[in-house]
Amino acid sequence: MDCRVLSVQSHVVRGYVGNKSASFPLQVLGFEVDTINSVQFSNHTGYEHWKGQVMTADELHVLYEGIKLNNVNHYDYVLTGYSRDDSFLETVVNIVQELKRANPSLVYVCDPVLGDNGAMYVPENMLPVYRDKVVPIADIITPNQFEAQLLTGRSISSEKDAVEVMNLLHSMGPDTVVITSSDLPSPLGDQYLVALGSQKRVRADGSMVTQQIRMDIPRVDAVFVGTGDLFAAMLLAWTHHHPNDLKTACEKTISVMHHVIKRTITYAKEVAGPDRKPSPAQLELRMVQSKADIEDPAIVLNAVVL
Repeated sequence: MDCRVLSVQSHVVRGYVGNKSASFPLQVLGFEVDTINSVQFSNHTGYEHWKGQVMTADELHVLYEGIKLNNVNHYDYVLTGYSRDDSFLETVVNIVQELKRANPSLVYVCDPVLGDNGAMYVPENMLPVYRDKVVPIADIITPNQFEAQLLTGRSISSEKDAVEVMNLLHSMGPDTVVITSSDLPSPLGDQYLVALGSQKRVRADGSMVTQQIRMDIPRVDAVFVGTGDLFAAMLLAWTHHHPNDLKTACEKTISVMHHVIKRTITYAKEVAGPDRKPSPAQLELRMVQSKADIEDPAIVLNAVVL
């Protein structure tokens, strides 16, 4: 049977963010991907210029109605990323709830894109919608540290805090929580970022077990756009293949990220020339060139079980 994903994210004509960052790797791994573009831009907003359109809640509703009228609104997964309008996000919630009623085993993977480094880059009225309506129906969420803090109202200054925040997020709904990046100190030194994950699952005997992991990820001195979208898509794929093993799923996800980023930075530096800072165009993810690594990533990073 085909495994089908409905992905509601941003779209760019040039480059890789949102649906452009998620669709190709998912398709390479055998998933059918139906995309709805929350925005349609010429390129990501890290460039000097960008143009485009933002989809309204009504336009989203019309598209979904078209799928529904043809009775092809059957999905195994929903994946959502960047959205900057609260009514659009509420329409997404309604769609996910309807799809879950039709298929109770549907898995909703949500990257709650709110901000980073202490600043929100979506309107503040998005936070209560994510916290009160989106997170409770999500099965897997991938916030960064700042977003996890916003959603729970708790600050994270130690690994213990992070575990408590992940447990709090579990209590709000999702079975799987991955804090994709944090500024917690890594035991390997300041050249590493710390990511943490937690998965609750029910054993065959009905008892509940939680697996919690930490990953120390080498830092790369460049700004990449679309990596969060790639992360969420790969976590969807690898948790599908390893549903009861968050450690393996995260190791494969992070390893794909590592290979894509390494290939991208090598290419960008080559094209930019010696002692020159690569441009946003040169730093677009080398996705097609990484096809083999996406299909079968060499594991370059091992997660530690807490």
